[in-house]
Amino acid sequence: MTADHVEHVMGTVFSFAVRDPGPETGPAVRRIVERLHRIDALFSTYRPESEISRLDRGELALAEADPEVRRVLERCAELTAETGGYFTARPGGRLDPSGYVKGWAVEEASRALRASGSAHHCVSGGGDVQTAGGPWRIGIADPHREGAVARVVTGHDLAVATSGTAERGPHIIDPHTGLPSASFASLTLVGRGLTRLDALATAAFAMGAPALRWLAAKGVRALAIHPDGRQETTGSWG
Repeated sequence: MTADHVEHVMGTVFSFAVRDPGPETGPAVRRIVERLHRIDALFSTYRPESEISRLDRGELALAEADPEVRRVLERCAELTAETGGYFTARPGGRLDPSGYVKGWAVEEASRALRASGSAHHCVSGGGDVQTAGGPWRIGIADPHREGAVARVVTGHDLAVATSGTAERGPHIIDPHTGLPSASFASLTLVGRGLTRLDALATAAFAMGAPALRWLAAKGVRALAIHPDGRQETTGSWG
């Protein structure tokens, strides 16, 4: 028996598949959904009343912002330093920590399901996935063929983060040039925790050609699909 739920929030679709539902699963999912909508209310760049929008316009001082907003922006700053500026909470000069928030929200949802007693579940949001238990089979979309799968990742306790152009076109900006990055059609990273992995996927996509060497040096499993359809992986892909 699997308990499933789909929620439209944060401008995308979040889905939950719980293989070991119990009496706490339903209430836990309802709490998680409420939290996702709160995260959206705080961090949405499309809502003029969100704290991120107010910070960006200079109407709210960082010291007066919600503690979660401050923590997220602090973590974004740490990731900016780690990635040599390829990950930034200010793409194009506008305050927008979305490259961190989505993966963080998915992993937070999985953590909440674990706390409710679930050891076997899958949470996905905007194409990024965090699983618990397993084994799970996660399909990686082929950016050149709608509805097709390029590769399948199998394992336990997986996080899978993909950055690409298939859904939104060239939208990931190289902060050093101000131009959309075009080295990859998609870039998928596989690890354990989605929050950091999703940010690294954004940074690596923006980085372009040197990204696979950079990820390999970090021991990160990565699959790049190039604009011509060619696939390339780091040595740890397996």
